Amino acid sequence: MVARQLKAKCLCGGVRLDFECEEPQVGACHCDVCRRWSSGPFMAVHVTTAVTLAGSDLIGLYQSSEWGERGFCKACGSTLFWRNREASEYAVSATAIEDLGDVAFPVELFIDSKPDWYAFAGDRKQMTGAEFLAQFTQDQGTPNG
Repeated sequence: MVARQLKAKCLCGGVRLDFECEEPQVGACHCDVCRRWSSGPFMAVHVTTAVTLAGSDLIGLYQSSEWGERGFCKACGSTLFWRNREASEYAVSATAIEDLGDVAFPVELFIDSKPDWYAFAGDRKQMTGAEFLAQFTQDQGTPNG
């Protein structure tokens, strides 16, 4: 499969992200931190390739855990990405990506933290926080946070 070149930007256009993704898919995280940060579930595309950032002087970083940090635009406040501390994995905000197109929505994370007053239509894999963290411990990866 050929990798797609994707671009994302904040509301004011001061920050831009460029990256490749072979088969972009959107996942939703319902953890307390993501919901506070994005005013709802954080809808993101997981990226493990290099991400090129433009407008880095406008990027604010918030260390939300010992393993991860969240990026936002300091000018307009747009939620842009979560990344691990090594910046080798990103979860780029799906709503910041230009021309994402019709992609799969295969998973919801921290489903046990989701409030009862909203739900997505359709069937997909739903993982509790404990299940998600256990998977990353097993895979030697890094969880969101």
